[in-house]
Amino acid sequence: MTARPRLTPAMADTRRAVRELLREVFPEALENMTKMPGCAGGTGYDVPVDAPLVLVALSGGADSLALAAATAFEAQRCGLRAGAIVVDHGLQDGSAEVAARAAELARKLGLAPVVIERVEVLGDAGPEANARAARYSAFETALGAQNADAVLLAHTLDDQAETVLLGLTRGAGGSSLAGMEPINGVYLRPFLGIRREQTVAACADQGLEAWSDPQNFDPAFTRVRIRTEVLPMLEAQLGPGIAQALARTAEHLQDDAEVLEAIADEVFSKTVERLTAVDSVETSCLMSTSSITEVPRAIRVRVYQRAAAATGIGPLTSAHMSAIDDLVTNWHGQAGIDVPGGRVVREKAILRFEL
Repeated sequence: MTARPRLTPAMADTRRAVRELLREVFPEALENMTKMPGCAGGTGYDVPVDAPLVLVALSGGADSLALAAATAFEAQRCGLRAGAIVVDHGLQDGSAEVAARAAELARKLGLAPVVIERVEVLGDAGPEANARAARYSAFETALGAQNADAVLLAHTLDDQAETVLLGLTRGAGGSSLAGMEPINGVYLRPFLGIRREQTVAACADQGLEAWSDPQNFDPAFTRVRIRTEVLPMLEAQLGPGIAQALARTAEHLQDDAEVLEAIADEVFSKTVERLTAVDSVETSCLMSTSSITEVPRAIRVRVYQRAAAATGIGPLTSAHMSAIDDLVTNWHGQAGIDVPGGRVVREKAILRFEL
């Protein structure tokens, strides 16, 4: 029998992060489990067969492998079942072998079910965005096929810092600078307070050999340049702690965004005059301009986003938002504007979002 590895600080930190988030999201699961007397470790917890199932998004890299190991250890202690979803993007030679190895590691860790989804990366949004869209489509497929309740993603504090910095370079608004949320619907990110060096250490401490994705070192990708050049330069010039400061910025903006989103929900419900549908599909959203003219722009643009989503058009860029806002606050009879998948026009005191 192989002895369990000695608990190290990195292992403890990653396990704690997973445990705290799982217990926050699934508090009722703890009530439905019992500890079996005379047993130790994960096998000492009797989890119902119908307990919630979470899937770890596993690439085989250090971040996701550390997450898989922590989840395998903590899930039963939280009254949950845990499996893994491995996405093969097919973008590199040998990707099928990499996916198969990651799946085998997941099984050895005790995760079940373990599924591999091969995707085709298509689209004209750029390689990173296209791969992300394909990956999340695979997650949705796995969630449905396995009747799972959540997908755990291994984004770290370093990823969060890179996201905020990337948003700054693009002139993004507060919502983008708020970065990634630890809980976003069925997607959970326990490691947003964990550094990348901790995940690497956690894997090493447990004898887990992580896969190193060559694309993580390809300077053709903007995020890679931020990771390998920009952030180290900022640390060297401004002192340590830049990544933590950027991550804290995201947390503060998430708090602000939560309030703004709640207000926008209320304003949207009051401004919608009518939603029209054909065959149960919304085809237009009519809004009263007088109801939103006086609210702050930060709320108005969020209302526009809701109207677009309700109609099935978008996504809207900041340029689209500004043009729509002109229809509300600076209208002098100008024509409507084309947006992805539809059009926005003003008719007297009514703003119409339509397919």
